[in-house]
Amino acid sequence: MHDGGRPVLEVQGLKTVFRVRGGEIHAVNDVSFDLRPGELLGVVGESGSGKSVTMMSLLGLLPSPPAEVREGKVLLEGQDLLQADDETLRGIRGSRVGFIFQDPMTSLNPVFTVGYQIMEPLRKHMGMDKAAAKARAAELLELVGIPGAAQRLSDYPHQFSGGMRQRVMIAIALACDPKVLIADEPTTALDVTIQAQIIELMKELRQKLGMAVIWITHDLGVIAGIADRVLVMYGGQVVEHAPVRELFGNPQHPYTKALLKTVPSVRGERVRRLTIIEGQPPMLMAPPEACPFRDRCPSAIGECARRNPSRTEIGLGHDVACMLAEKAEAAHA
Repeated sequence: MHDGGRPVLEVQGLKTVFRVRGGEIHAVNDVSFDLRPGELLGVVGESGSGKSVTMMSLLGLLPSPPAEVREGKVLLEGQDLLQADDETLRGIRGSRVGFIFQDPMTSLNPVFTVGYQIMEPLRKHMGMDKAAAKARAAELLELVGIPGAAQRLSDYPHQFSGGMRQRVMIAIALACDPKVLIADEPTTALDVTIQAQIIELMKELRQKLGMAVIWITHDLGVIAGIADRVLVMYGGQVVEHAPVRELFGNPQHPYTKALLKTVPSVRGERVRRLTIIEGQPPMLMAPPEACPFRDRCPSAIGECARRNPSRTEIGLGHDVACMLAEKAEAAHA
């Protein structure tokens, strides 16, 4: 589905902090990854693991202050977005990078018709006139599976169901044929049946349009069905990164293993009880100098409290930031 060519997006050493009364929260700590053309990268972790903040840092979507991207490079087709001014970023958002957010009700403007909201980026970024934009808007609504697309352009968001609003959001995100689509928990607010429809729709659209997708979720079950590769985040950093089958078949980080135990089994086995990972993700008021998962980790050793392990390559395209993996690799070497 995707080629092994040059990544369309490369993120290197990204660090983001929030200034708060009494100090700083270190929300993103040295995150690096790439995204190849046509690939779907799943980003998983609990609330507070840094998934959304990382993705919003890429495109200058965080309110500044209190947020500040301190370090790193974000290369979109070779152009460093962290060096770009606001106007350039505005031009990139919605044209070369599309965004779908969790709740379509807060992302769509209630006072404008759906047609207007799809036509706006087409006129702004693609320079289309009204007639061309209207024709393209109807085409997009059809593409995302909304019946009677041309007639529905003059409807307002409240006239659509939750699932249909999310389809409208996808149409807006796809309007300018983006190279990268970032989907932040796009099915969370929907019921399970509709969720499945939206996921099917995304699979079809990827095949048709060949864009690269970053899909942010706390649901490993969703990722299993759609991702090529997965980043597991915890405490604002990547703790494991692997091709999807490898991650499910051979998880190495204690946090990934714990997350996988919380996924109901669907292989016709008796459904085992879901385990809950005890404790809370850390609020990092200083850069992590120890493993952020150590307090909740059943396998923690003394060394975990003394330094933060770096990502160790343990197989083809599979790396993990864990002291135990470091020790195992050192023993093999």
